[in-house]
Parts: sequence; C-alpha cells; structure tokens
Amino acid sequence: MPWPQPYTKQHDLSLGDITAHVEEAGSGAPAIFLHGNPDTHNIWNTTIAALPQLRCFAPDLPGFAKSTAPVDHDLSLEAQGGFVRGIADALGLDRVHLVVHDIGGNYGCAFAALHPERVASLTVLNTIWSPSYRWHFWGRVWRTRVLGEAAMKLSFRPLFINQIRRGSRAMPRDYMELAYEEFTPATKRHVLRYYRAMSPPVWQGWDERLLAAKLKTQVIWGDKDPFIPTPFADGFGATPRHTPHGHWLMAEDPQLVANAIADFVAH
Repeated sequence: MPWPQPYTKQHDLSLGDITAHVEEAGSGAPAIFLHGNPDTHNIWNTTIAALPQLRCFAPDLPGFAKSTAPVDHDLSLEAQGGFVRGIADALGLDRVHLVVHDIGGNYGCAFAALHPERVASLTVLNTIWSPSYRWHFWGRVWRTRVLGEAAMKLSFRPLFINQIRRGSRAMPRDYMELAYEEFTPATKRHVLRYYRAMSPPVWQGWDERLLAAKLKTQVIWGDKDPFIPTPFADGFGATPRHTPHGHWLMAEDPQLVANAIADFVAH
C-alpha cells in the first residue's frame, strides 16, 4: 500500500536564512507536528489522516527534505525554538497544539519553553530533553568526525532500512522506502552537524524551564525504543502513557496516537 498523502495545501515560508516547507491538512484548532531524524513531515501522514478535526501543519525541519538551510545556520535551542515561532507567525497561528518526536522535540520543547503562552497543549513522543542523556551508538558515531562521514557514505538502502526496523519492528515498508529516498547527501551532512551541536549539556536548564511553564502535556512512549531509554519519558512533567511499540510509534500505531491527540485536545 502506498504511503498516504493526506495534505491539501502546501506552504514554502521564508524564515530568515531558512526556507521552511510545510504541508497542511484538516480544519479546526491548529496543530504543528515536528518530525525527527532521519524523517520528514511524511512520518506523520497516517496520524494526520486520522485527525481531520484538527488543522494540521507538518513542516520539514531545516536541512530535511524540502526545507533548506545554509551550512552555517544557528543550531542553538533558541534558534530551534525560533524556527517553530517563525512558522506559527508566518501562518498567522497565535496559539497551537504541538506534537513532537525525536529531534523535533528539541524544536518544539524549545518553542514551548520560550513561548508557553502560545502552546495550547504539548504531546511528546520518544524525545530526548535531558542533560543526563548519553547518545545511542549511532549518535556517538555521527558526533565523531571522519567516522561519522564514513558511516553516512555507507548508509545504503539495506543498512538504512535495517536500522529503522531495529528501532520500530512494525514500521511499514512503504514508509522506510520513502524515508530512504528523502535522506539525501545534503541531509546527511546536516544530520552530522546537528548531532555534533547537540551535546547533552545543551539541555541544562532548558529541562527545568519547560517544567516551570506548567504546560498541558501528555507523553506517549514506545517502550521498545533502543535509542532513548524508557526512564526519559518521565522528564516532561506528565505521567507517561507507555506502549509496547518502538521509537516510531506514530507509524506503528497511528490510530492510537491520533486518538490520544484528539482526546487530549478536546479536554
């Protein structure tokens, strides 16, 4: 079955030195969905298809797929939060529901910590947001110069798909094939730079700042994630909902995630 494409509108937004590509679907209260690595907005397609009651916006993060960024653009958490603010401002969204995953959680949580008054709710899926985290194997490889470049050159289709399957046993094959096609040489270079900028101490203080914002937050966690240990689900100020899924639970069980978002937004 081809990976669904639920979107009805596209936006290409000029945000300083970044061009942000954003897909839109549905109607109702606005929600921004932020993907992780090595994904694009397409990771959310099956979830968004099950949420027609929300006006869903799914951007490609800077350096991924159709969103462009110069090689020297700012990767601080302030700038990552600014990227989300720029999208909301450009689309005329005063207050939004945020749904975040993996490194998209850095962008979304930074925005939420900086601008809590603009966040109607925060839904967190398997995201790192703690200075006590220690990078997983591939994170350590990518953060190591020369070794990271070599690993990216060797990330051919079989290795790429094998590693995604390792993180999410039930990941649909159609999505894995699409993700591989979108993981371009430019994106690979960006991923190396991003991981090298994200040393765990960068989260120092930001974790406390997010908690101090006292946002309406829910955490939905795939406990079979080999990249982010389950205890990190407890760092967002909400009791996690644990599931028997892997790192990409929105692709493994999109209806579960969609239902959780819909119920949370409605109450």
